[in-house]
Amino acid sequence: MAKEKLKTIYVCNACGEQSPRWMGRCPSCGEWNTMVEDVVRQPAGGVKAAKAPVLAGEVRSARLYDIDTNDERSRIVTGISELDRVLGGGIVIGSVILLGGEPGAGKSTLLLQICASIPPGLHVLYVTGEESVRQIKLRADRLNVSGENVTVAAETEIESVVELIRSVHPDLVVVDSIQTMHSGAVSSSAGSVSQVKECSGQLLNAAKTLEIPVFIVGHVNKDGAIAGPKVMEHIVDTVLYFEGDRMLPYRILRAVKNRYGSTNEIGMFDMTGDGLREVVNPSKLLLEGRPLGVSGNCVACTMEGTRPILSEVQALVTKSSFPSPRRTTSGFDFNRANLLLAVIEKRGGYFLGTLDVYLNIVGGLRLDETACDLAVILAVVSSLLDKPIPDGTVAIGEVGLGGEVRSVSNLDTRLREASRIGFSRVIAPKHSLSQLDPAAYPGLELAGVSSIRGAITLL
Repeated sequence: MAKEKLKTIYVCNACGEQSPRWMGRCPSCGEWNTMVEDVVRQPAGGVKAAKAPVLAGEVRSARLYDIDTNDERSRIVTGISELDRVLGGGIVIGSVILLGGEPGAGKSTLLLQICASIPPGLHVLYVTGEESVRQIKLRADRLNVSGENVTVAAETEIESVVELIRSVHPDLVVVDSIQTMHSGAVSSSAGSVSQVKECSGQLLNAAKTLEIPVFIVGHVNKDGAIAGPKVMEHIVDTVLYFEGDRMLPYRILRAVKNRYGSTNEIGMFDMTGDGLREVVNPSKLLLEGRPLGVSGNCVACTMEGTRPILSEVQALVTKSSFPSPRRTTSGFDFNRANLLLAVIEKRGGYFLGTLDVYLNIVGGLRLDETACDLAVILAVVSSLLDKPIPDGTVAIGEVGLGGEVRSVSNLDTRLREASRIGFSRVIAPKHSLSQLDPAAYPGLELAGVSSIRGAITLL
């Protein structure tokens, strides 16, 4: 038997590119300071000696026309509507789903609740590398998960995990987490770039050949990205992120990549002592406790996929005690906020050069859509003049550098959501409202504006 020897290589943490020597810049992806040292085993006979001959009949093929894609056979509906919406209608058979998020966000809690909510008769294999089976049982008792259809295994060697999957052949596999898994083919420690890449590849192969969906939990680094090589996010089918402050009860599940559905949908959950609960009406939840008759508050409507969500925008404009005034945003893009403040000064005629401006989006939601520009501007002007915006008002519209209020998409859906929640007035782009029938929105006053000056005058 040929002896194995150790070899030191350098692997790019961004793209997985390997090099025999360290370089400051990766030659493949061009990123700086991403090459990390790794140690691998190399057979004495070279790479070719380690490859086994391919036997005839190992590769299976099928005619594309004969493959059944019926939804009942292609997807598993979890029963958690918020998760099914993000996944595009359920878990696709044979897919690999990567779930990341901050520590304590609720990743393991969600996966254990999936085990309890999937249709009866489906078997789940839960592989944990961070906890013992007894600890999993304690969490299951807290979440009221019976676990009759769940098999738990505490194992960190990926070869043993894949062999267990092939022998048990479950309907769903959960691996918690990929950073605790290690392969005997790689001599580096668990969680390294080579280990994560190798273990992900073996799980991907098992999922595709056996047509078993696999959930993989991934840790995140200090920047919020999933730890390990970026190539891991490329090979999986879906990448989900759990967002939300650990100090707040709300959690947002967002798809960053999804081969079988939209990446614009979000799922909203409420973290309780009994686990994660679905938030069916996020607009009503985010607007609970909204102060009435207070300056600096305005309601915006953003689209998350096909779902309109009303959220409260808070602005505070105060006299600055520093030579350079502060600009602070929470839940809103900082550069976009500075742009809108410049538009207020140039096109609106309000001076903010010596004033501190603070922007906050209530509920931990992040507003990245430009349709929220008008609500931000009205909230800032309301705080500056210390005049409250009338209760029951929603502002929708994108603002250009000329101070014009531009059209937005899905305005009809946004108006129906505002009417359903109970708002009485909507300020929206004049051009967009001219294409709608006001009679279709009873009890809702539609005010069309073409510039920010007109919107401020209405208030």
